[in-house]
Amino acid sequence: MYLDYYLSTLIWIIMIPVGLYAFIHSLLQRADAFTAVDKLTKPAWCAITGVGALLLVVSVGGPVANFAILWLVALCAVLVYLVDVRPKVTEVQQGGRW
Repeated sequence: MYLDYYLSTLIWIIMIPVGLYAFIHSLLQRADAFTAVDKLTKPAWCAITGVGALLLVVSVGGPVANFAILWLVALCAVLVYLVDVRPKVTEVQQGGRW
């Protein structure tokens, strides 16, 4: 019981700066890089990561609070950006497909 609580709280605490990083990263990228790699537009990813970061920050109590489903949605949104979109956008801006 307590191990689940502490582990999920640790993940929540770690994901707050990760979510903020994803949001800032999406803001600093070129808009045409997103469409060049066949992803959603820059405003869409800025909104997705921004809302995700906001939900991670305001979900007081972390994943065990009343809004645990929102925390999980935010976690998934941020991780999709970091694992799928960010590497491709970074690669295309470094000369991968331009």
